[in-house]
Amino acid sequence: MPRDLTKTFTYLSLHLTIGFSVAYAMTGSAHVAGGIALVEPCINAVAFFFHERAWKRAGAQHTRPAFA
Repeated sequence: MPRDLTKTFTYLSLHLTIGFSVAYAMTGSAHVAGGIALVEPCINAVAFFFHERAWKRAGAQHTRPAFA
């Protein structure tokens, strides 16, 4: 398996474990914690997509030549 893919899966595992642990500590419910741990990364992925698009758009506007 390529190194980048391995790093992605280990980071995902870490993220899910931390998310589950924090949610479980706050709620005391394994069902709620599991739901949060699964849904939160999906929402973050969508948010990251739009975040990247906004940064690309901002970078494109910043590099346009100014008209005098």
